[in-house]
Formats: sequence, C-alpha cells, structure tokens
Amino acid sequence: MLLEKVRVVLNDIKEEGLENVFKRHNRLARATRAAVKAMGLAMVAPDSPADSATGVFVPDRVDGGGKLVKSLRDDFGVTLAGGQDQWKGKVVRVAHLGYVDTFDIIIAISALEMALKKFGAQVQLGKGVAAA
Repeated sequence: MLLEKVRVVLNDIKEEGLENVFKRHNRLARATRAAVKAMGLAMVAPDSPADSATGVFVPDRVDGGGKLVKSLRDDFGVTLAGGQDQWKGKVVRVAHLGYVDTFDIIIAISALEMALKKFGAQVQLGKGVAAA
C-alpha cells in the first residue's frame, strides 16, 4: 500500500517535471508571503529562502494555538499548523510544499482572513487573497 502511494507521488513528480515542482513551490511561497504582508501580519522568517512553509505571527489578542487552528479546521475546513515550543499560540504555519496548488493557497489565506476576523483581529477581508 505505502509503496504504491510512493509510486503515484513519484509518477506525479515525473509528469510535472522536477524543475516545475520547484517553480510551483516557489510561486506558492511568494503568493503566501505577499498575502501575509497585505494582511499586515509579520512573518517568522521574512527573508526565508525556503519554499516549504510560511510561519506567520498572529495578532497578540488572538490565540494562535488552540482556538484559531481549531476554528480554521472546524469552521473553514482548512488545516494550518500551529507553532511549537516558544511559538505555541503565537504562530500559524501555511504549507506550500508537496501536493499543494494555487487554489489551496487561496483557500488557506481566505480562511485565515475570516478566522482572524472572527477572533477580533483588524483584517480587511479579501486583501490577502487579492495579493496572493
């Protein structure tokens, strides 16, 4: 079963072309970071060359650990990772590596905007999505 899944993933990479996979990850990372900036949120590593994920500081009055991540999952159907260790409750992480495409990032940013607004953050709905 696992071996078959690995074959499927490797075949997908072969079909897309490894260079195109890297380009897609970079495009999604740039879109995510443009959205975060447009929303007025700070990034954990603003100059990060990594195209795997974007760490985002949530506004101080928002519980970025339990409540925000749970709301994103339960209310909006989007899974973002929370922070770990000293970042727990302060950061959410948006992944853009692997089987992720433009639509996934747009949905993640849209859900993040709505969830932050739900918890009282000053977020202009659609601003991050438009920037992405």
